[in-house]
Amino acid sequence: MTPFQIAKTYLGTREVTGPADNPRIMAMYASVGHDWVEHDEVAWCAAFVGHCLEKAGIRSTRQLNARSYLTFGEAVPVDKAREGDIAVFQRGSSSWQGHVAFFVKATASQIEVLGGNQSNGVTIAKYPRTRLLGIRRPIGVASNSKPLLSVVQQKLKDLGYHEVGTVDGKLGPRTRAAILAFKADNGLPLSPEMDVAFTQALQKAPPREIAPERAKGKPQGSRIVGAANAQIATGLVGAVSVAGAVIAPAIEAAERAKDVTERAVGLLNLTEFIAPFLPWIGVAILAVVIVLAWRARSARIEDFRTGKTP
Repeated sequence: MTPFQIAKTYLGTREVTGPADNPRIMAMYASVGHDWVEHDEVAWCAAFVGHCLEKAGIRSTRQLNARSYLTFGEAVPVDKAREGDIAVFQRGSSSWQGHVAFFVKATASQIEVLGGNQSNGVTIAKYPRTRLLGIRRPIGVASNSKPLLSVVQQKLKDLGYHEVGTVDGKLGPRTRAAILAFKADNGLPLSPEMDVAFTQALQKAPPREIAPERAKGKPQGSRIVGAANAQIATGLVGAVSVAGAVIAPAIEAAERAKDVTERAVGLLNLTEFIAPFLPWIGVAILAVVIVLAWRARSARIEDFRTGKTP
């Protein structure tokens, strides 16, 4: 489970009224190294975030100071923030005070977060965007120096290593290929191990460069491009044929389109009204085929040029 998924399981957890303490909250302090805390009235928003990170296998800051997360992981612009990133807010007038929680979504004026110690419990709350100090994204270095695989997969994908495939938390052949490709591009030893050097490089690496010949090229032997080209050619020939009736093979395709249209309008008793327009309706149908095929072709070529597909 990701830290955010773990955080959602705590929704509804609240401080206990009176001298008693909620054992689930007390366990949060202990999991980040602060078992000396005696009562759940001690600010615990950072303990909650740290606890969820640690349970997911990611080493937290292990501090109770919310602003300690301003240097955690990597910085993310608010317009690029994803569910589960860590948002840090200003609180009070002191430079050390703050609040930290998991990002849910943003509007023009507010940031919605899932956090602890919000109205004395784990809730989803909204804070003014003007109070936001920063958003950070965990890279996934666990307490035993092992990175969280799903986080690494997403980071590789963000950097342009699309051979990683689906972000599923499994170290399959596609993820190994993406790790090796990243290491080759960044001068690291070519092994699929996710060691400290790899994780550190992943935090600082720029997006993957696309070779000039690839950025301007086209996929060779692509069935999608081949099929799209055939549809475009057939559609063009058919459209010209309906208008000029000069190419026999294409006339047959156009007539099929015309027959379908005639049957449809006949059911609606519109034959006499529509008849003069039937050839051009056939052209319109073929034009739709051409447009759809052209879009499919363009999308496939764009995916190739940006490195998303082989």
